Amino acid sequence: MDIKKAAIIGGGTMGNGIAAVFALHGFDTYLIETSDALLQRAVKSIQSSYDRMVKKAVIGQNDLETALSNLHGAIGISSVPQDCDIVIEAVFENLAVKKSIFNELHTNVKAECIFASNTSSISITELGADTRPDRFIGMHFMNPVPVMKLVEIIRGYSTSDETYTTIHNLSISLEKVPVAVNDYPGFIANRILMPMINEAIFALMEGVGDKEAIDTVMKLGMNHPMGPLALADFIGLDVCLAIMNVLYEGFKDSKYRPCPLLVKMVAAKKLGRKTGEGFFKY
Repeated sequence: MDIKKAAIIGGGTMGNGIAAVFALHGFDTYLIETSDALLQRAVKSIQSSYDRMVKKAVIGQNDLETALSNLHGAIGISSVPQDCDIVIEAVFENLAVKKSIFNELHTNVKAECIFASNTSSISITELGADTRPDRFIGMHFMNPVPVMKLVEIIRGYSTSDETYTTIHNLSISLEKVPVAVNDYPGFIANRILMPMINEAIFALMEGVGDKEAIDTVMKLGMNHPMGPLALADFIGLDVCLAIMNVLYEGFKDSKYRPCPLLVKMVAAKKLGRKTGEGFFKY
């Protein structure tokens, strides 16, 4: 299947990054948000991303103008073009919300359209079961999307070989590196990353070291570019908690129990960079 027209549902950090990459690589790209204010904020973020690329000579002025001409904003699920070849959902980590989006899309777009979710942990099999399971797949991009090369390609139980091959080739055309992953809670990236972050929060809670000590050990001792607590703030503590809950519920194993300090901070709305305070202040 030849992908030419794409719709991205959700204009947050991940959604606007995905839309920016698609438009830059020549795809007719529709970014869907729930309000004009949110849409304008997403478009502004994309423009800023492109401007940084121009300043760094990653793209030229002509590339910028072409990308912007490929990008279209719209409000509401009903605005997704009926002839889209792929729809990628990139909203927050909530199973019910994601399924409701795909249920509405199912009757609004052509039968050949592939459904993809950018979920970082929720079962692809479960997300696609009620709509088009053979044409449903996970495309887990990394943040920031325009910079990070990896895309986890997650096959659900019923994902067809044709759908997988199409998405694998699509990822390469976006200049990404696709990695095949089976449908288990957290996939590969977050099954390994989130327990590390969670353990760092346990270490902080138990007084093993302060936040600076924990992050410095991991940066200088393990050569990580960012300490786990700063990374949690960057991701969003609510997102970290949601993923840990998926792991804990999915595996029924106490080693995935979310740290009580993480739970408490999310309850206090100390979510990291996006609220101005998490483990660190911004």
